[in-house]
Amino acid sequence: MNKDKDKESQTQIILDSITDGVFTVDSEWKITSFNRAAESITGIPKEKALGRQCREVFRASICEDSCSLRHTVDTGQPVVNQSIFIENAKGERVPISISTALLKNKKQQVVGGVETFRDLSLVEDLRKELYNRQSFHDIISKNKEMHRLFHIVEQLSDSDATVILSGESGTGKELFAKAIHSVSSRKDGPMITINCGAVPDNLLESELFGYKAGAFTDAKKDKPGRITLAHGGTLFLDEIGDISPAMQVRLLRVLQEKVFEPLGGTKSEKVDVRIIAATNKDLEKLVKEGAFRTDFYYRINVVKLFLPPLRDRKEDIPLLAEYFISKFNRHKGKDIQGIQPEAMAILMSHDYPGNIRELENIIEYAMVVCKNGLIDSKHLPDSLARGSGNENHDALSPKQISLKGQEKDFIYNALAENNWNRKRTAARLGMHPATLWRKIKRLNIELPKQDGRYK
Repeated sequence: MNKDKDKESQTQIILDSITDGVFTVDSEWKITSFNRAAESITGIPKEKALGRQCREVFRASICEDSCSLRHTVDTGQPVVNQSIFIENAKGERVPISISTALLKNKKQQVVGGVETFRDLSLVEDLRKELYNRQSFHDIISKNKEMHRLFHIVEQLSDSDATVILSGESGTGKELFAKAIHSVSSRKDGPMITINCGAVPDNLLESELFGYKAGAFTDAKKDKPGRITLAHGGTLFLDEIGDISPAMQVRLLRVLQEKVFEPLGGTKSEKVDVRIIAATNKDLEKLVKEGAFRTDFYYRINVVKLFLPPLRDRKEDIPLLAEYFISKFNRHKGKDIQGIQPEAMAILMSHDYPGNIRELENIIEYAMVVCKNGLIDSKHLPDSLARGSGNENHDALSPKQISLKGQEKDFIYNALAENNWNRKRTAARLGMHPATLWRKIKRLNIELPKQDGRYK
């Protein structure tokens, strides 16, 4: 009996010496052991945890209908490094990774389960820090061309020059327009937006310029137009390639003289407004065809920014997908943790004719189908999962595409953040230094000749 107690005491000493949280449950799901790291991570003392149902202690999103430990007990299959969130004693959300296994007696009979869990708070903080470095006024990207555009936008802060944003539908032109407004001296003024392509030309005139009472039958009182509403700020004209030559003439006067006349007006009105325009059409081609006025084109084409399509910046897909998951988790009250590698591989192999807007719709659909946990390939739209619309696949399969590039970028950035100190980086990433070194070799990450291991 004393030997058993000594053995139990030694086991507890060993468990208390490791940095991962460990607890065990019996056949009734009551906690039978709880090590020191488990106390630290959860904020719950061992005395209060022992004898309680594990779901009362951890309060995790998976406890009710997709408990990993129950899955292991029911199937005999262990779970390894599943990322979830728990709620600690202070009510704070703590990111952890969990692994589960069966607990057996000497006769190899299942008497409960054991779960180990690792606090990923440092990794999560690093991830957020890297995320912040990859965002610019709500625009998320790690693409070099996009960062060049960010730099140009910053340089426009002291300028009132007219800007035209060119690119396919769904590439984020309105976000860029908001960013340009936000860094300008007009940031405290209004930003007024109108989609020129969505309004018939006869209505677009009154929407832009407003009208005076009596200008037409239903004009009972004066109505200011979008140009007036944008006074002192920015007017964003989306899909400007769709407006008629007659409307181009009226807008040209606003650009050149800063004056306009409302419908039914008898005198010109002055306006202080900056124009930002956007189009998904080739305006130079329209000019050559005579469908777009040359003088108006050159007046709006002072600064031209071309936004690359998503297929040319695929390194941004994981970042954008993560952003949309976080967004829909907040708006829809869900707790989706992320995307399985195979599902991400399918997303990475798609060409996105609808660009970022299409990716957002795909993630929203997946989050409707996926109840909790991780988005898998079965949660993606059928056409996407079958590879519909991807005629130009490389020879690589989705599994081969995988997340290797994303992992390489993440580890490289983590090393740079920690002055190339591998030991410190490994600690921040929650892995052994030897594991980090193997990943550096496998991913062909080039390190500087002098690193910060001894600093």
